[in-house]
Amino acid sequence: MDETLPRMTNLFLQLGLDASEQGIAQFIRNHQLPCETGIGEAAYWNEGQRQFLREKIDSDGVWAIVVDQLNESLHEDATKASTTPAP
Repeated sequence: MDETLPRMTNLFLQLGLDASEQGIAQFIRNHQLPCETGIGEAAYWNEGQRQFLREKIDSDGVWAIVVDQLNESLHEDATKASTTPAP
């Protein structure tokens, strides 16, 4: 049984990414997605990462919450742009 706590740092470790606070912030800042691109469809994931993310979302378990938080963070710029009124 996997007893790893579902936290953003552990998610980044599972994905093989820099799990430091700065590394997570930088990844999110540099990998923003358009509204129509789901987290599991992003071109920058390798197949293993993509599969891991999709499995966690589909499982609807405790990891799904953390993956969803990452998904929201990766869509933050697109969400802001779509809700900001045009000048």
